[in-house]
Amino acid sequence: MYELFKNLGSWLTSGAQWSGSDGIVHRLAEHLQYSLLATLIAAAIGLPLGLLIGHTGKGAFLAINLASFGRALPTVGLVVLVFLAGGLSMVPVYVALVALAVPAIVTNTYAGMTAVDPDVKDAARGQGMRGHQVLFQVELPLALPLIMTGLRLALIQVVATATIAAYVSFGGLGRYVFDGLAQRDLVQVLGGAVLVAVVAVVLDLLLSTLQRFLFRHRTA
Repeated sequence: MYELFKNLGSWLTSGAQWSGSDGIVHRLAEHLQYSLLATLIAAAIGLPLGLLIGHTGKGAFLAINLASFGRALPTVGLVVLVFLAGGLSMVPVYVALVALAVPAIVTNTYAGMTAVDPDVKDAARGQGMRGHQVLFQVELPLALPLIMTGLRLALIQVVATATIAAYVSFGGLGRYVFDGLAQRDLVQVLGGAVLVAVVAVVLDLLLSTLQRFLFRHRTA
């Protein structure tokens, strides 16, 4: 075990390991690209849906259960299914990552909207605000903390799962995991897993710090 971690340290600190098209910097950039794009697509789908059902109260049962169904889908199985249907491309990877991210965004957006005090909404309507004004000027600002939590959770889940890009011969940090398994190189497998975990933890800390800073004046 000591020898394994010693070799892992050497692998992570080797200058050659950080340069070139197979280096950590390049693989990290690919991994973040996949993760951020998938999360943005999921947000474009999940945020309007969560806002709509939270504001109107209609379709909540269907939307939440569809979101839960998306969470339960086996990610690798979905990648393989779309890969067989559409061929070799990043599309299967993005489909799987978006399906993973949408549930957290929808459920947290919906929860944030329903957590808004009904008396506050009634007061806004009493002042003559129309439906869309109540949504964007009252409900959305008050729901933002929970909405941001959903986005943060979605991004971290996607970062941790984006290793599947390597499963269909693309890049990212998962390349080390799958190549290491193929080569029976345990140090490389462990190195890839450690890098993914570190990236996920760092992003979570950064986003949670940003969230606390933005909403530091909100009362609990």
